[in-house]
Amino acid sequence: MTDFQYDTVLSTQTADGVRTISLNRPKSMNAMNRQLIDDVARAFDDANADPNTRAIIFTGQGRAFCAGDDRHEHVHPETEAQARDLVDAIQRATVAIVYGAKPVVGAINGWAVGGGFEWAINCDFPIWADSARAFFPEVSLNLFVTGAVTHILPSLVGPIKAREMLYFGDRYSAADLLDLGVAWRVVPDDALMAQANQVAAQLASLPTLSTRAMKRVLNHATTGGLHQALHLETEATIAGFMDPETTRLLKQF
Repeated sequence: MTDFQYDTVLSTQTADGVRTISLNRPKSMNAMNRQLIDDVARAFDDANADPNTRAIIFTGQGRAFCAGDDRHEHVHPETEAQARDLVDAIQRATVAIVYGAKPVVGAINGWAVGGGFEWAINCDFPIWADSARAFFPEVSLNLFVTGAVTHILPSLVGPIKAREMLYFGDRYSAADLLDLGVAWRVVPDDALMAQANQVAAQLASLPTLSTRAMKRVLNHATTGGLHQALHLETEATIAGFMDPETTRLLKQF
């Protein structure tokens, strides 16, 4: 068993081949700063390269999964090159989660906001705690979503509902998300990690070749437009960062 070390992420493995990747900025509700974004991508890349890891749980320490961008540590890009570097880093995390070889069980606790909601949607088997909540604030901030959700979300909820969720930034309960097909299961808060571990252990017990092939083929068959979505999202997000109105709205949020 190998535990990998990162500044803002915990990555621990149990004897049954299940690795838990936990966002570890609980005092900030696991809000996203640049270090966290980079650590998530590295943690998933390392887990997918680790021969002893057969399934992954993705969760957050404390009372939130991920509260979106950290407004207290936000460093607004001053140039297009800086903006592109940041957005590319965000998209790398999604590629590591979605296109990594190992199945990912989401254990979504508390708030999942913006990029945190995107990471929850990136999971193969998203299990939500009953009290968990989620929304997309990006459009109201003159920004844009990332994480390939412009492709994945319409395939889950339909294009009209996806427009509602992305344009208006309404807040959704775990029960709402279960009805919409965004959550796979909703469980009591105190049962979340036990349920995630049970599912991950079941996945880890399956034959490795067929499990990885299933994720690979399903992803290529059902997310054929994912790479194009990532590219278009990147350009739209960079444009948002370059608009002075965005800075004003972010300060007010």
